[in-house]
Amino acid sequence: MPTPEQIWAEADLPARRLAGLALNPAVPQDILLRLLADAPLAVRMVLCRDRELPDAVVDAVVAHPDPRTRGFLAVSPHADPAQRARLVDDPHWTVRAHLTEGPRVPLPHRPSPLPDDTVVHMITTYDGEEPLGSIGFWQQMSWGLIDSLPTHPVAEVRRWGVGQWASLSAERRAALLADPDDGVRERAQARARWEDPAWVESQLPPRPCHARTDILLNRALSPAVVAGVLTAPAREDERVTIALNPTLPADAVALLAADPDPEVRERIAGRADLRPAARRALVSDPDPDVRRAVARHPDLGPEERRTLAADPDPEVRLAVSVHPAFSEEERARIDYRAPLDRPFCFHPAPRVPRDPADVRRDALSGHPLLRRRAAREHTLPAGLVAHLAEDDDLGVRVLLAQNHPDAPAPLLLRAFLEYTGPERERLPTLPNFPRTGLARFADHADPQVRALVARDPDTEPAAVERLTHDPDPAVRAALARHPSLPSPRLTELLADPELAHAAGANPALRPETVDRLVRTHGRGPW
Repeated sequence: MPTPEQIWAEADLPARRLAGLALNPAVPQDILLRLLADAPLAVRMVLCRDRELPDAVVDAVVAHPDPRTRGFLAVSPHADPAQRARLVDDPHWTVRAHLTEGPRVPLPHRPSPLPDDTVVHMITTYDGEEPLGSIGFWQQMSWGLIDSLPTHPVAEVRRWGVGQWASLSAERRAALLADPDDGVRERAQARARWEDPAWVESQLPPRPCHARTDILLNRALSPAVVAGVLTAPAREDERVTIALNPTLPADAVALLAADPDPEVRERIAGRADLRPAARRALVSDPDPDVRRAVARHPDLGPEERRTLAADPDPEVRLAVSVHPAFSEEERARIDYRAPLDRPFCFHPAPRVPRDPADVRRDALSGHPLLRRRAAREHTLPAGLVAHLAEDDDLGVRVLLAQNHPDAPAPLLLRAFLEYTGPERERLPTLPNFPRTGLARFADHADPQVRALVARDPDTEPAAVERLTHDPDPAVRAALARHPSLPSPRLTELLADPELAHAAGANPALRPETVDRLVRTHGRGPW
């Protein structure tokens, strides 16, 4: 079965024109239905996957005889989850598999969750053909459903709840171990066994493999296993691995705190169970990465904080400068520099909201890294939004723009103009991003900024046409969609192999042109 990329690569010029029509906001519903019924696969892919659809078109997609076409709706990030849920009992396994995978969105973003009853239905009816264990399926569960899995009235759903074993309370674990359903009990017992060091020891593979690494990193370790890793590891880096294991006994933690490998010491330095004597030694460790790691330890004493605040390495001073035990006055005396070469991206809202007093304290701090932490809060009050929107730190402004749903339009535009790191391209997609006053960027040196001109309805036709000849392909494609593009140039672009797709999406296309493209599949004379 061809991939979406292969489908598009094999689409000819007429098909690409029609794919543009499929995205055209001015094309009426009856045209969309005709494309769905008669157009090539590449057109149906774009129509069903890359835009919102009217209810009547969704009805037609769900009833379409081609499972590939239905599958495109199953993974559409633009479709309402309730629309995609209509495919839950699709007769073809590939459509159901696409529904379980869901829309492709990069982490940490999540697609809108499917209805809870749809997910429960999938858990209880799907078999091995559908990838229920995939990350995509978990991402489509609502947080409410995820929280209810261990106590759900349906036994098969409770089995999924056992997968949250590490975060469950002792009471909840006991209930699952005594569950009336055999499958739930067996799964809970299997998880509980991994907390028995003797049983874990019996399961440890003698040679390096993923299973051995997982055990050394996450499972309950017996003294014999720890001793074996310390004296005769199967692979050189296994001391690094067990340094992160939460069950590592205190004597092993103390021993590894003085390990000759700085990577081992660095990992030990971040442990909450690090003893004061070992922590004090790591504060003076010769390796700056180790000192940077221990600088984040919440239990640092005053003398340790003072030592690290005067560290010769600027990264160490920066790391300790945000320690919660410092006052603002003490923090201000530290010689640190907030880096600007970091990604300032979207951060999902935490499951448990931060204390509003802590958020306000960070927002009003003199330290840019603390203000950046506050700027990521989705529920930041309006007064603090206005305050941070004028912050003198680029990271604060961009993080606020990326994360707050009410980030003001001037901030969004300023962030886009000043920030060139990851997820910059997300900013113009946000609802508050301005649509007017962008024509002034037609001659900007940055092609991504020139492309903003396509959003401004007041851009002069001459400027629009000129930018369809821009040296940057993304600028040409963006302006090919502008409704002010002169008609002769729009007609030229419909015959351009590179820009026919964008030109077909131009809402200024005349109805007779649209009808001719659909009737002839773009192969007739102009």
